[in-house]
Amino acid sequence: MLSKKTKYGLKALAFIARQKENIPVPIAVISKSENISHKFLESILLTLRKAGFLGSKKGKNGGYYLLENPSKILMTDVIRALEGPIAMLPCVSLNFYEKCDDCPDEKACSVHKLMIQVRDNTLKVLKNNTLSDIT
Repeated sequence: MLSKKTKYGLKALAFIARQKENIPVPIAVISKSENISHKFLESILLTLRKAGFLGSKKGKNGGYYLLENPSKILMTDVIRALEGPIAMLPCVSLNFYEKCDDCPDEKACSVHKLMIQVRDNTLKVLKNNTLSDIT
């Protein structure tokens, strides 16, 4: 399940991407428009800035702006920055692999086989979508 942090992060990025010019958008404007708590949004936007998706400007005309064209921002990268692993289980994660404590043999595990399919299909959808596709 997608966390609220990730859902709101996607909504905020899409809102910023829809602006006519790449001028800084104040947090208050995004918060009000997307109905996201101002304080929670601050944390989300900071994460997105640290991940390299957003730049920020302080002061009277300050706010957040995209560092890349929306067509260059892959949904896989955004989801990983906000949510962490895309895979539902650590034993099928490509970037955050961990062996399951309760599974002696991954190759014989029916859940493992199913979750690989889920991961692969999820990655296919996310890799084929950019920020421009959701704006």
